[in-house]
Amino acid sequence: MNEPFPLLFAALALLQAKHFLFDFVFQTKYQLKNKGTYGHPGGLLHAGLHAAGSLPAILLFQPSATLIASIVIGEFAVHYHVDWLKERAMKRNGWKVEDNGFWIALGADQLAHHLTYTAILIALTVF
Repeated sequence: MNEPFPLLFAALALLQAKHFLFDFVFQTKYQLKNKGTYGHPGGLLHAGLHAAGSLPAILLFQPSATLIASIVIGEFAVHYHVDWLKERAMKRNGWKVEDNGFWIALGADQLAHHLTYTAILIALTVF
């Protein structure tokens, strides 16, 4: 077995567990309600918690401080904007949990977040 694979899978598992916790367990009504208002502290807090929560997985690779900062800032920006766009689409279309559009938007949101984790892992192994 190649040495990088156990580390990659451990980091991926940490990122996925973090995502579940911060998107579904610890997300407050305040965060959820305000992610669709651009610049609102609730959405900024949510994205910030996600970015900070990724640090244990990032630190497994012992990257430089510059790479750590770049990844955390990048994840913050991407997570914030993905959530904001999803919320805008939901409000603009009036989608509720019983609508197919709601589930497509939620699935696209989750896919974008998990592809961000793929990009983070690539950055950690390339740079």
